[in-house]
Amino acid sequence: MRNRPIPGSTGRVRAMSLLGAPVLHSPCDDVTDFGPSLARLVEDMFATMYAANGVGLAANQIGVPLRVFVYDCPDDDVRHLGHLVNPVLVEADGDTVRGPEGCLSLPGLEAGTPRFDRAVVEGRTAAGESVRIDGTGWFARCLQHECDHLDGRVYTDRLTGLRRARALRAARRAPWAGTADGG
Repeated sequence: MRNRPIPGSTGRVRAMSLLGAPVLHSPCDDVTDFGPSLARLVEDMFATMYAANGVGLAANQIGVPLRVFVYDCPDDDVRHLGHLVNPVLVEADGDTVRGPEGCLSLPGLEAGTPRFDRAVVEGRTAAGESVRIDGTGWFARCLQHECDHLDGRVYTDRLTGLRRARALRAARRAPWAGTADGG
């Protein structure tokens, strides 16, 4: 299922930070200014996510070290669409499911990654309003993945043993390897 842009979106597509870029491996800063620049960032993030055919995107993936992510994640015939500012993963529980996971910062790669089947994230909207998102299944995976980004982690950090070695070897051999310039 291909995601559709938000009607009236004026965001611009930004360059993607790739595995190895320092901005992907450091915790992001909290947003303190809920003004027009934050709204523009969210629009740019949606435009970039849609251009890359993604279902989620964290701000540091476009070189901005702020705690913001956007998502347009289909799950069980439901489209979860939105954004979170200063999100905090407050619950992650249920069964641990190892499922295929990819990332726009590791284009073309995928690995079976363990995630909880339920996640609850609290944060704010770009307007500063409090929000609480409860996700299960694929959407829970998306929420955990994006929160990891904002904490300076990529999904390969959750892999162990042979699965991790294979994923990192594939990343070293990928056509984009060595082009991580910080965004």
